[in-house]
Amino acid sequence: MAQVDGAPRPGAALGQPCIFKLVLLGSGSVGKSSLALQYVKNDFKSILPTVGCAFFTKVVDLGAASLKFEIWDTAGQEKYHSVCHLYFRGANAALLVYDVTRKDSFCKAQQWLKDLEEEFHPGEVVVMLVGNKTDLSQEREVTLEEGREFAESKGLLFMETSAKLNHQVTEVFSAVARELLQREEKKEGQRQQGDARLALNGTPPGRGRCCAR
Repeated sequence: MAQVDGAPRPGAALGQPCIFKLVLLGSGSVGKSSLALQYVKNDFKSILPTVGCAFFTKVVDLGAASLKFEIWDTAGQEKYHSVCHLYFRGANAALLVYDVTRKDSFCKAQQWLKDLEEEFHPGEVVVMLVGNKTDLSQEREVTLEEGREFAESKGLLFMETSAKLNHQVTEVFSAVARELLQREEKKEGQRQQGDARLALNGTPPGRGRCCAR
């Protein structure tokens, strides 16, 4: 298993996909583990609450490019809250998951966002707000509009899912992957511009690159 601290930054050997660390945050029983399991293994089943953190990997093929997710599924119980902070250090992306049938879990997701804002600079991490369990729509306490409005107010990606029905689960991770690659491409372009300016000044360009294209 990868280290908790010193988390993998984007980078890979020649011909290998870049690696990005993605953490799942949210209250207990909102379906974080079910989302990860459905996405990675195309499986859904009732599982016991996560203790500490579970770990998954998944290569995402987006056609023209690919990346590898290291997915850290954190425990949602309050007693693990302080420990979970250790796991999202060095993250490149985060899913803030709530249960659409539980208003309290929506409020908790907002608290997790505050925790992320204390740990990272603005825009440093790709964050998506995920409203899970849409299959229980008759019990809904958080409307689609509430989720979308909060996400838009904070500049977050947003989507609703059902891990049980495998509704928009793949789409969530693919959207995050596309955003990560777009940001890396932008950084790469900025680095190339910097290298060009250095070369014009007679300084050898830098060799560091995120990953092969």
